[in-house]
Amino acid sequence: MPVHAFIFPGQGSQAVGMGRDLAAAFPAAREVFEEVDDTLGQRLSKLMFEGPGEELVLTENTQPALMAHSLAVLRVLEKEGGFTLRQRAVVVAGHSLGEYSALAAAGSFSVAAAARLLKLRGQTMQKAVPAGEGAMAALLGAEMAQAEEICEEAAPAPDSDPPAREVIQPANDNGAGQIVVSGHRGAVERAVAIAPSRGVRRAMLLPVSAPFHCALMAPAADAMAEALENTPPLAPVVPLIANVSAAKATDPAEIRDLLVRQVTAMVRWRECVNAMVELGVDSLVELGAGKVLSGLVRRIAPDAATAAAATPAEVEAVLKGL
Repeated sequence: MPVHAFIFPGQGSQAVGMGRDLAAAFPAAREVFEEVDDTLGQRLSKLMFEGPGEELVLTENTQPALMAHSLAVLRVLEKEGGFTLRQRAVVVAGHSLGEYSALAAAGSFSVAAAARLLKLRGQTMQKAVPAGEGAMAALLGAEMAQAEEICEEAAPAPDSDPPAREVIQPANDNGAGQIVVSGHRGAVERAVAIAPSRGVRRAMLLPVSAPFHCALMAPAADAMAEALENTPPLAPVVPLIANVSAAKATDPAEIRDLLVRQVTAMVRWRECVNAMVELGVDSLVELGAGKVLSGLVRRIAPDAATAAAATPAEVEAVLKGL
């Protein structure tokens, strides 16, 4: 029998229309979307289903929207399949904000609590750095040591007086030579310019609204620390493979600390996938918008089976494999 992990996507997987067909087909999905709408006091589901896209991509909307879609898929799978997550998955994991989806799926947070936390997370991350001052870039074909060397070389601001070093650091290790760096815009732009001469196949700025997962996000980390003191996680019904540690976490106090650290720390997705495989997982099921994580998993662990569920047809196909 396959050993399953359920995985949950992060920012960048959103698209106008996400969840619409699922809500039309399944009452269990509609209930999740309605709960998130009521909790946040906004028609987030309407924004997800109909757009406009420029509002959906605002971080404070994207983060709870992706969680809502993921949890709606899970509730449909559980309802239609007659099982609970604990009966089908041995671990859960999520990429960045997807970690909150994973924890809500595993019972550490209610859907409402996860929606409130992610709304705040999005707002505080956006406010942490003034618009235009930060940036992120993908280094394709890079190893971590190369990315770290490029960051070290790009950090000094050549025109500053007195001389200063700007923040730039690896933000995502997505596997298969895909490293994302984050920090001050000037430093990130210098990294993009430097990268080709350091053996990186391609370097490109990413269309993001803030420099996530770097030290510039410290104000957001402080805000999340306070929020998580007021809304602490419960112990998950299956372990979380955490972004920060790439290891199992079940203790609520540890999970709270990891979520705070995650705001400024690198997402170690390659190591997370390898950790799941080492635990015996041979099937990773992505729940929610897009298929980004499934694609990354195929490159990191090509022998593992992958599946993704976002639409009614995909839910039906995944149910046959569970």
